[in-house]
Amino acid sequence: MAKNEQSPLDHKLAALQAATKLGEGRVAEEALASAEQVVQRAGQRRQLSADHTVVGFFGATGSGKSSLFNALTGQDLARAAATRPTTAEPMAAVWGAEGSGPLLDWLEVDQRHHLQGPLAGADSQDTWARLLGSWRGRSRGGSESSGGLIVLDLPDVDSIAVHHRQVAARLSGQVDVLVWVVDPQKYADAVLHREFLEPLSAHRGVTLVVLNQVDRLSEADVATVLASLRQILAADGLGRVPVHAASAETGQGVEALRQAVAEVAQRRSAATERLLSDVRTAAQALGAEDAGGVPAGIGRRAEARLVDALSEASGVNTVVRAVQQSYRLEAGRRTGWPVVRWMARVRQDPLRRLGLRRGDSRDQARGESLGTDDPRVHRTSLPERSPAQRAQADGAIRAVAVGAGEGAPENWRAAIRRAARSHEQQLPDELDQAVSSAELRAGNGSWWWHVINVLQWMALLAAVAGLAWLGVLALAAYLQFDLPPAPDVEGFPIPTLLVAGGLAFGVLLALLTAPLVRLGASRRARHARRRLRSGIAAVARARIVEPVESEIERYGAFREALAAASGRH
Repeated sequence: MAKNEQSPLDHKLAALQAATKLGEGRVAEEALASAEQVVQRAGQRRQLSADHTVVGFFGATGSGKSSLFNALTGQDLARAAATRPTTAEPMAAVWGAEGSGPLLDWLEVDQRHHLQGPLAGADSQDTWARLLGSWRGRSRGGSESSGGLIVLDLPDVDSIAVHHRQVAARLSGQVDVLVWVVDPQKYADAVLHREFLEPLSAHRGVTLVVLNQVDRLSEADVATVLASLRQILAADGLGRVPVHAASAETGQGVEALRQAVAEVAQRRSAATERLLSDVRTAAQALGAEDAGGVPAGIGRRAEARLVDALSEASGVNTVVRAVQQSYRLEAGRRTGWPVVRWMARVRQDPLRRLGLRRGDSRDQARGESLGTDDPRVHRTSLPERSPAQRAQADGAIRAVAVGAGEGAPENWRAAIRRAARSHEQQLPDELDQAVSSAELRAGNGSWWWHVINVLQWMALLAAVAGLAWLGVLALAAYLQFDLPPAPDVEGFPIPTLLVAGGLAFGVLLALLTAPLVRLGASRRARHARRRLRSGIAAVARARIVEPVESEIERYGAFREALAAASGRH
């Protein structure tokens, strides 16, 4: 294998570890803990001897597994007696002692018997000679390291001693090959099937089942019991598991069992198969609540509705109206009849009242002198959001989160809802800052204001000149000075025409300017709305949309990791 190339087990373990991290806070803690244990246990097992196959003999009280263990090894190692339980601690029969110590330490097996030669039984000599020969060949100079076989006799799975059951349960998750020994009286034991065989059904590739004590049955009964046992195993998900009939007392079927164990050990793949099964089982547990759906996500319409709701809640409409009023007020100050402009100057600018008038040179100079021109410290004086506005914003956020998570499992939908509200404490302040920092062009006038302003002053000057002329003529007549009469046009004195014309032109100019002011105010309001929505949309995307999309991407990565860990792709 190339240096950077991963084995299938490496790939699946990495995928399971990634899925475990991605599922934190979103998947049941029990499933996460189980997956983490699988990753940890696999790492520990792979650091130990890869050339030893560990076979565990499990069974209920009275199944005769210790007697079968002795028959298989050909040694009187395990104590078999009428009293129960007879096996208090696990016992190991070891072939190929080299490298087995750390593995047995990890298994916490203290009773160890190192055996030489094949298992007892003349019929098994060839099989075990080939097996031992392959081990010795590897040990003497082959490219592979030496290996061996470890057979464990374990406490009863239904022992009255709690410690015994705990040991059996622990080692059922650690051994490479599981041999389940049952007897004709208790082969359908509920504890064995419900607590062990059914939960471990994913490990059918490294599982053997032995019906022991068949010497107590007739041939017809053996066939009946085996058929019943296979039916129960099929219900447990173990329909294809090899089932052996044996008798530790007479030796019937022991040779076939020896050969089956020898073949498993000779393949030297049982440990990898067991770990692969563990990974698949853990991945299935992590994805147990996954309905297989894909979240809908946040579409453009949903995001636009969210921005609309946040804009309403942030007082955008109030600001837009203030922009219109501010434009009209400033236009009146700059283009109105100069004599009455003071009336417009008395009125307070609505944008300045909201703390949003920073566009002209006076406000900029004032902000620079006070050190408050930094957009990051701008705040508005908008009224506090009403309960209806807050409810509208909350409802919009909730609607976006619910719609985005539609199709995902409930635990991930809940995570998506939490992501949508992950910044709800900072959201009002950031929305206010977005409003206050928007470029509203509040201090910018229209180019035609200057033209109208000049014309208004010219009309006023004409009227003033006419009044002054008429005043001089009246004063001269009063003082009885003889002055030539004022020139006229079509019979109308020019001073009178200046006064009347200047006043009429000023009023007409004001009337003609009003539609332009309304049009300019509307355009300025539309610009302000676009800029305000743009700022609020940026906040909504950064604080609501992106966290939700990140959570959806996390769910997608979780599903990909589960698929890789379970071998679906």
